[in-house]
Amino acid sequence: MRKIVSRLTALSPVVLSILRIVVALLFVEHGTSKLFGFPSDQMRPALFSLFGLAGVLETFVGALVCIGLYTRLAAFLLSGEMAIGYFKVHYPHSFYPILNHGEPAVLFCFAFFYFVFAGGGRLSVDALQGRA
Repeated sequence: MRKIVSRLTALSPVVLSILRIVVALLFVEHGTSKLFGFPSDQMRPALFSLFGLAGVLETFVGALVCIGLYTRLAAFLLSGEMAIGYFKVHYPHSFYPILNHGEPAVLFCFAFFYFVFAGGGRLSVDALQGRA
């Protein structure tokens, strides 16, 4: 059992990086949908609106998190964006995320909040530059 725990612990920085990349790619997809209508054209807000700013943050700051560049700062911004988005868009409809369809916003908020403290992991530009 100790060997398994030891091996899992040794792989933890790599798995952190994989989690960061997957979360960021899913998040960037929300931004590109808003800004470019790809892969879904469900929403095309005006660029200089609150949703347009969200699209810019989701696309470009999300890309920073994806490659692991300035991960902690970028994740802090995105966690805040998701907290604001949740309380501005979802919370007024209901207290419960299952009813207000805010689960993705809550999950993204806390995933990015975790990256603020954990950093980008072993597979990041930050790690290559000695900032991880």
